[in-house]
Amino acid sequence: MTYKKILFVCTGNTCRSPMAEAALRAELKRRKIRWYKVSSAGMNACAGSPMAENACKALREAGIAYSENFHARRLTPAMVKGAYAVICMTHEQASSLQGENVKSIAMFAGKDIPDPYGQGMEAYRAALRTICDCLPQMIAILDIENENEK
Repeated sequence: MTYKKILFVCTGNTCRSPMAEAALRAELKRRKIRWYKVSSAGMNACAGSPMAENACKALREAGIAYSENFHARRLTPAMVKGAYAVICMTHEQASSLQGENVKSIAMFAGKDIPDPYGQGMEAYRAALRTICDCLPQMIAILDIENENEK
């Protein structure tokens, strides 16, 4: 069985997309859904940057596990091409990428996820809440389930 890749994309890969990556991983684990690899990247990422401290704090507050060794990655065409689904944090980001597998998170959340970078904790909490709230719909629309259940 081959893993399907789900890739979250934002601007710098230090706030929204790593929070979405951690949140979806936790939800898939909770539902015992396997055969998916979840990752993230940034359109203008400074490769190797750590996750924003407020993003880490928001995840800890929500009880969501994340990699302490997370490092930002810059998005490449190969990442987009190799993914089952590419989920961008804004409609503008999704529009700038090519591929039938590219979606805006607004498809699931009903709105873009504003960039909390440089803002206070409440902006990070709000972004994470919106991401977590749309995960059930994301899982349903993307038809994410265990392969042996199909």
